[in-house]
Amino acid sequence: MMATILDGKALSQKLQDSLKKEVARLKGEAGGVPHLVNVMIGKEPSACAYANSQKRVAEYIGISYDLETLPANITQKDLVAFVKKLDADASVHGVMLHKPVPAHIDYRAVGNQIDPSKDMEGVNVANIGKMILGDTKIIPCTPAAVMEHIHSTGVLLRGKEAVIVGHSEIVGKPLSMLLLAEYATVTVCHIATSEAGKLTEHIGWADVLIVAVGKPALVKGDWIKEGAVVIDVGINRVGDRIVGDVEFESAKRRASFITPVPGGVGPVTVVMLMRNGIEAFKLQKRIGF
Repeated sequence: MMATILDGKALSQKLQDSLKKEVARLKGEAGGVPHLVNVMIGKEPSACAYANSQKRVAEYIGISYDLETLPANITQKDLVAFVKKLDADASVHGVMLHKPVPAHIDYRAVGNQIDPSKDMEGVNVANIGKMILGDTKIIPCTPAAVMEHIHSTGVLLRGKEAVIVGHSEIVGKPLSMLLLAEYATVTVCHIATSEAGKLTEHIGWADVLIVAVGKPALVKGDWIKEGAVVIDVGINRVGDRIVGDVEFESAKRRASFITPVPGGVGPVTVVMLMRNGIEAFKLQKRIGF
């Protein structure tokens, strides 16, 4: 068996084309388009590259996108005041706080100051709670990208064994809720699973395996169940290469579908950010709600 490679760039383009049509429809229906603002503190090179990719996607889709760069020494109080100003601006429909932030900034506290109806990243506690209840379309971007990849395979999740390796607040935990919503049987593995010597066993059960840890080649190919769908969220630099958390070459000989790193989940995550911005616009304009 040789896995089908899930091309994130191709899926990203397909999703962008769909959102472009939706934005054109909204422009005719609402007389405007979403206006999104990315708040970045300082100018960290990788953050700037991600912001540039956001801008390119926004322009293609037809969304208004602004990058607000604030000084690296801004105080938490002044940053919250800036976010509150964006919250109060009716012309702004989506707001995000770009990571990483300086050590003196409490990302979670500031993120929770963003109006839930303008929360582009779906990280406000109100939106996390609504996601658990199935009451919002604004959901964290990386888990949303993972779900788009799974849906693109045509594999139905109902009754499948879905195993997540990594229980972070931005990927593993919200992803478990999204998988449960589609009636997968979900197992979430973490450091204690490994300490107990049970990680390999759990991975071997997975019909759908998602790995989001940040350790290169953590998951070996021969651990993977024949025919499993494998989604690798990890991004790790090894020498001059970027690799995932899954041992790709051996895993692709056992999986039915697998995402590459780079070029898998990443390109779709940017599109999910824009989709959240569109959903925020619709929520504020009371379109489709």
